[in-house]
Amino acid sequence: MTRGPFNTRGGRAPARRLALALALVLGGTVLAVPSTSSPAEAHGGGHHGPGHEPSVRFATFNASLNRPAEGDLRRDLTTDANAQARAVAETIQRARPDVLVLQEVDHDPEALRLLARNYLARGWNGAEPIRYRYTFTAPVNTGVPTGLDLNGDGTTDGSDDAYGFGAFPGQYGMAVLSRYPIDAKRIRTFQKQLWKDMPGNRMPSGYYSPEAVDVLRLSSKSHWDVPVKVGRRSVHLLVSHPTPPVFDGPQDRNGRRNADEIRFWADYVGSPRQARWIRDDSGRRGGLSPAAPFVVAGDLNSDPVDGDSLPGAANQLLDLPRVNTSVTPSSEGAVEAARLQGGANDAHRGDPRFDTADFAEPPGNIRADYVLPSRDLRIRDARVFWPTQADPLSRLTGTFPFPASDHRLVWVDVDRP
Repeated sequence: MTRGPFNTRGGRAPARRLALALALVLGGTVLAVPSTSSPAEAHGGGHHGPGHEPSVRFATFNASLNRPAEGDLRRDLTTDANAQARAVAETIQRARPDVLVLQEVDHDPEALRLLARNYLARGWNGAEPIRYRYTFTAPVNTGVPTGLDLNGDGTTDGSDDAYGFGAFPGQYGMAVLSRYPIDAKRIRTFQKQLWKDMPGNRMPSGYYSPEAVDVLRLSSKSHWDVPVKVGRRSVHLLVSHPTPPVFDGPQDRNGRRNADEIRFWADYVGSPRQARWIRDDSGRRGGLSPAAPFVVAGDLNSDPVDGDSLPGAANQLLDLPRVNTSVTPSSEGAVEAARLQGGANDAHRGDPRFDTADFAEPPGNIRADYVLPSRDLRIRDARVFWPTQADPLSRLTGTFPFPASDHRLVWVDVDRP
């Protein structure tokens, strides 16, 4: 989640990157459009379309397709002339994921249709078009007013007084694009899960009013369980975008919320006892079956060792026995960027190969974006789309102000279940 040339907030970068969805719908939306399959490109590895590939490529991309005002994204995507959307589309076309989590895309099903029609379905700079037959999006908490003064500034109608930071309902939303069928009937959303219901939660003591404690939701956007049918089985795509652990005070309300948003998935895929507090938006309780394969994907805004998140926040997932961490997505471009930019990067303890976001300092470049398969899904390959400067495709990542986003697309190839 980033502050940058296409954001106002909701991002993980300092003020020098500060710059300047339509109405909230009642439920999630699954769209189906005609699809075609295309061979992988050089940066995509040995990968092919659904039904033919030895593996399935899952990816996440915080594409910074957010806008400062409601309806702006739809307007920008009405034609094929938006330079940022072109860079986003070509990045996706070069990586060619089968199942893609898009983040920081304002919630608007029509905008998603326009992105597919005017950008993804048109090849850019020699890249092959890519079509996703199945799309899921749903409301998120960003910009949804609570009617309460959450930040103590004496007003109740600010962006910081919403369930999740946002100027309008649906800003900084999420979407899933898939070349495999989405099992719409089994989708679970957890937008309204209360923070106070998490046992041992990290909500800052004494900071929020009793009225706020009673209504505050855990998710700054939402948590989704989206089953994707791969062959005879479903892989549960577990999607979220925790709040960045900054933009607060000594109470560290955002850092604490970030850690608990990550912990949600640890409880969800844990034992039935761990998950019994969880209730989805339809009222169903409990977590994921111990036998179900899954992939956790999204911008978690938490590096395992660097940055500002609570110590151990990311490791709540990385250390789970059910999570496959045998291969970590990496790139040489991230190593080069850390070396050339220096500064905070020189003091980092983490391996720069694993960085996924190009942030100014502090904190410098960190690993913020994750694709984590379950242990029963064997990883064949894993990469971060971050070309070195000598690579012609480095024009898609660039330097600030970024052509697409200050986050990089991350993908993992896993065996078909």
